[in-house]
Amino acid sequence: MTKQVLIVDDEQNILISLEYLMRREGYEVRVARDGEEGLRSLRDQPPDLVLLDVMMPKLNGFEVCQAIRADSALAGVRVLMLSAKGREAEIAKGLSIGADAYISKPFSTRDLVAKVKSMLENQAT
Repeated sequence: MTKQVLIVDDEQNILISLEYLMRREGYEVRVARDGEEGLRSLRDQPPDLVLLDVMMPKLNGFEVCQAIRADSALAGVRVLMLSAKGREAEIAKGLSIGADAYISKPFSTRDLVAKVKSMLENQAT
């Protein structure tokens, strides 16, 4: 069964790039342009993994991640946070609120693809 990835980011260029990259790897991809839209999409149809930007309008990535972890229906969703905020404090915050992984921007597409594959392969089905 094809794994589903939801990309939540407010930067159009990043959305387009990530969507292309994930489709090229064979994943079914959906996109959301802000935290509220992302959370609605998560609840409507939970993906296997969400690529979640931290700095977004309406709800930021930390708030979305907390909402995911507070919702038992979303317990199986893996969360990979992406952010230009790559200081140790932000990374620690993301991981402490329930993100499975955190990658700082700019990132290598090869590293991102490897991380996504690893997270989805190790996911309980």
